[in-house]
Amino acid sequence: MDLTLPAIISFLITILAIPPTIIFAKKFKLLDNPQIRQHPAHTQKRTVPRAGGLAVFLGLIFTILIFIPFQNSTAGILIGLFILLVVGLLDDKYHNLSPYIRLIAQFLAALAAVGSGIGIAFITNPMGGILHFDTTPQIITLANFLTLVWIVWVMNMINWSKGVDGQMPGIVAVAAFILGLLSLKLSLLSDPTQINVAKLSFITSGTAAGLLIFNWHPAKIFPGFSGSTILGFMIAVLAILSGGKLATAGLVLLIPATDFAYTFLRRILQGKSPVWGDRGHLHHKLLEAGLSHQQIALFYILGSVILGAAALSLSSKGKLFAATLVGIIILGAILWLNFFGQFSKPHDQDNG
Repeated sequence: MDLTLPAIISFLITILAIPPTIIFAKKFKLLDNPQIRQHPAHTQKRTVPRAGGLAVFLGLIFTILIFIPFQNSTAGILIGLFILLVVGLLDDKYHNLSPYIRLIAQFLAALAAVGSGIGIAFITNPMGGILHFDTTPQIITLANFLTLVWIVWVMNMINWSKGVDGQMPGIVAVAAFILGLLSLKLSLLSDPTQINVAKLSFITSGTAAGLLIFNWHPAKIFPGFSGSTILGFMIAVLAILSGGKLATAGLVLLIPATDFAYTFLRRILQGKSPVWGDRGHLHHKLLEAGLSHQQIALFYILGSVILGAAALSLSSKGKLFAATLVGIIILGAILWLNFFGQFSKPHDQDNG
């Protein structure tokens, strides 16, 4: 089967679903109005429909049901997506859902995936060999716990990366496409079952690209909590299903991953809850330095493309070296912008 067809179908369904989703969001007041929903992480003052996750959900679920064989893992994915959609729409409507409620929803979605049999069976040791996690009941339990943590971590990392228009769906479209290429390669070399993972990856990429069309600045719709966590959930699951390629996904997502890790630790060291938002993310600092929404989104997208190309060509040891080197560079840039960012701000021409 032509693997471009699932991607095209998911892309088209998402695009077709967004205009009625905008109408739905306006009718039921699922809106991001900074005057009503004040949040320190807001980057613009326009009132924009939320509920983009509904269009993402429809783009994914219909295409999955058409092209992906229905198995236990498929059921687990669909249940997880539904949980995230419901909680996300409630968050869009009432604006003030506790971040801890949202976190519980993420764990429930991850549990649905793990309960359906999706788990980390092995990972490649960068120093050589393979670490197997399916040997004893104790190791399997540990692997399931690590799977839960991985899925929830990726969902939050992607959710924290939607601060400017076009940023989050662009990152996901690239990451899913890279994972699709990896699964396609594996299906041709050693594991024919990976062809379905490749389809699922390209479906996810097509859906994210469809959202990107309407989320590019100035955005006509925001993804909301449901849109970002649904796509993050898919990336986390795809990294597992594509042969435990967590390092590949981590390298592609290295820019948002580094920002996530720094932000998480920074909030804890400041005595704040890591789940409460602020204006300390990398995209906020880039906005303060004078970059536009489009420039920041392109920075994230092109960075993901470059790192994704590296992930496809490097060995496990090479990925570790690249991730360490690039991660240090990104962290250095984040620290510079946080502590010396005022020197990067554009000056008023009248003031010299």
